[in-house]
Amino acid sequence: MADLTPLLAFRWSPRAFHPTAALTGDEAASLLEAARWAPSAGNVQPWRFALGHRDDETWKRILVSLAEADQGWARHAAALVVGAHTGGDPERYAYDLGQSIAHLTVQATALGLYAHQIRGFDRAALAADLDLSPGIRPLVVTAVGRLGDPSALPGELLRRETALRHRHPVHALLLH
Repeated sequence: MADLTPLLAFRWSPRAFHPTAALTGDEAASLLEAARWAPSAGNVQPWRFALGHRDDETWKRILVSLAEADQGWARHAAALVVGAHTGGDPERYAYDLGQSIAHLTVQATALGLYAHQIRGFDRAALAADLDLSPGIRPLVVTAVGRLGDPSALPGELLRRETALRHRHPVHALLLH
């Protein structure tokens, strides 16, 4: 494997989060600052975020919007972050939002935190529950926290959590 910065090489998306570890204010600010500095076409910065800390009202509203299977493990995350974009050109803005979430994820790794992105949630219900403006489109929820005990996960999730990580080889990703 080619040399890769440890921030990327050791990035991992666990489902086992520590159920009592909290995200500090400085950590939350650092994650959002990293997202803020992501590249953006034309410097539009079309991303918007809702941050909920475990058991606060925003966190609860985000959690209930998740698919039931994801709620079971995401409820242990210290924070849930909604990544939304401002509409406009949906493909371009979704791409820019993805870059900001990638920056947030790498920053989490730098802080010794873990982040797991979730796409299975009720976007319309979440937008209504968070009273988002009509042009704001939630696209992803990211669970953030400290690593927990994978043995606390149920069967299939435990198997997936402890399996070897797999990525397609570079040659399989190249267009011919």
